Amino acid sequence: MQRKNVNSMSDTSIIKAPIKEEMKKFEPFFKEQLKSKIPLLDIITNYVLRRKGKQMRPMLVFLSAKLNGEITDASYISATLIELLHTATLIHDDVVDETYQRRGFFSINALWKSKIAVLVGDFFLSKGLSLSLETGQIDVLKVVSNAVTEMSEGELIQIEKSRKLDITEEVYYDIIRKKTATLIAACTKAGALSVNADEQKISNMAHFGENLGVAFQIRDDLFDYEQNGLIGKPTGNDIKEKKLTLPLIHSLHKTDKKQRRKILTLIRRHHKNEKKVQEIIAFVKANGGLEYANAQMEMYAQRAVDSLASYDDSEVKTALIKMVDYTLKRKK
Repeated sequence: MQRKNVNSMSDTSIIKAPIKEEMKKFEPFFKEQLKSKIPLLDIITNYVLRRKGKQMRPMLVFLSAKLNGEITDASYISATLIELLHTATLIHDDVVDETYQRRGFFSINALWKSKIAVLVGDFFLSKGLSLSLETGQIDVLKVVSNAVTEMSEGELIQIEKSRKLDITEEVYYDIIRKKTATLIAACTKAGALSVNADEQKISNMAHFGENLGVAFQIRDDLFDYEQNGLIGKPTGNDIKEKKLTLPLIHSLHKTDKKQRRKILTLIRRHHKNEKKVQEIIAFVKANGGLEYANAQMEMYAQRAVDSLASYDDSEVKTALIKMVDYTLKRKK
């Protein structure tokens, strides 16, 4: 099924429609898992809950579950476990990256300092582990534990490669599969597991999530090269952090040794210089880096849709296809 065949309703309406009631029930269920006798912890967790994003990951769990059967208590537990893990990793990432804002809100480390932020992230992670053990969701715990391992590995590989500036396209895909795609694949796989889907369907949903995750990350990488509404030019944030992403990797591969050496020197020595960063962005645009990355993103998006081919057309299947579309068209 081609993505263009979905109807003309808004993306978010189509995505949320089949699981509207489940998402309503999920909110209080998730909040209940975070209750604590520590006043400071309650203040911080309430702050986290107030600034939560679109909740793409719980939605994927419920959509995957509903595509493969009837949603159960295990589906709610799976969605909660994924969301606890995801929130913990975001809190820890903000500490590692020394980020003080996320989605227009102050980060936990900005308001309560890094030590407390790390402990709060640990609290979210431990709550997820406890919930899965208390409810006997061992298969889901295995899926999520594997995701945590791969995410940590991906982050460490990226840090190492940022120092050496020797990322190939193969290494890039290894990093984003571990850092981003593995968690999205965990969502769709856990959803199928929660309704006791057969091995083939679980595999199909894992492939859907992984390919969606790769497309999602390439879209993130492209933001770096798009005009920012506030400053009127691309941000180049990845370049400033010496992260080599797909548009730049492809452009470096296409050019001659002299030009490649020049660009790598700019990244190594002048990555904080706004003028030099814009020069690197211009190089990427001139060498087809953005067109190539867009084509790769579209390819992985279509692979995600193709993973659903064995399912009959339905409101849920349409919602998942629309989730793919939304991933490619999103602006942040």
